[in-house]
Amino acid sequence: MQIIADTHTHTLASTHAFSTILENAGAASQAGLAYLGWTDHASSMTDAPHIWHFGNMRVVPDELCGVKLLKGAEANLCDMEGHLDLPDSVLEKLGWVVASIHDPVLPPDTAEDYTAAYIGAARNPYVDVIGHSGLTRHPYDYEAGVKAFRDAGKLVEINEGTFLSRPASLENCLKIASCCKAYECRVIVNSDAHFAAQIGRMPKALAMLAEIGFPPELIVNTSLDRFEAYLEERRVRVSRAAV
Repeated sequence: MQIIADTHTHTLASTHAFSTILENAGAASQAGLAYLGWTDHASSMTDAPHIWHFGNMRVVPDELCGVKLLKGAEANLCDMEGHLDLPDSVLEKLGWVVASIHDPVLPPDTAEDYTAAYIGAARNPYVDVIGHSGLTRHPYDYEAGVKAFRDAGKLVEINEGTFLSRPASLENCLKIASCCKAYECRVIVNSDAHFAAQIGRMPKALAMLAEIGFPPELIVNTSLDRFEAYLEERRVRVSRAAV
């Protein structure tokens, strides 16, 4: 299955990653990608760049190495209402927003509270992707969450990096993917690359989707037409929210 976009990747601006944006763009080009999401950690993570990073991304061209850049962030859910750690004044200017839970920002709590947090994040018009939500320490009601994501037009991430760094979460990831299939919620397969060589390479995530017979038409980044239709949908949504 051909991947045309990888929309969750990190540069060395997130200090536990190891490549520059130029190196990442070159790797994306070699992988045959049309789009690359540039999504370093937002402010609450201990390795995050200063908030000025997200306001100064305009100095980088919108296309590098023949690949179009989605200049964005991996924002953190920072409370049980699903608020993010970047203000709307920053979020509305970003080209892509992944919303994730990370232990240093939102410590373990109950499934009921995390369900509320994810549903709150789904209501945020600037959020595009619910990132790596299968974490064992942050359980939620997958059916309720997936229905909320679907209804809000959010993409659920199937995260290749989980197979390497969070293997205990894979059973939950399979359950989430199965819910997305059952409730016709769109997904996006991302590398969560922390080094350039990982970009565009998601064999295990794609194999998991194939194993459950996941409908190809619900995988947004395996078709350029599907992906660009989502970008147009996003543009309209963000424009309305900014009014």
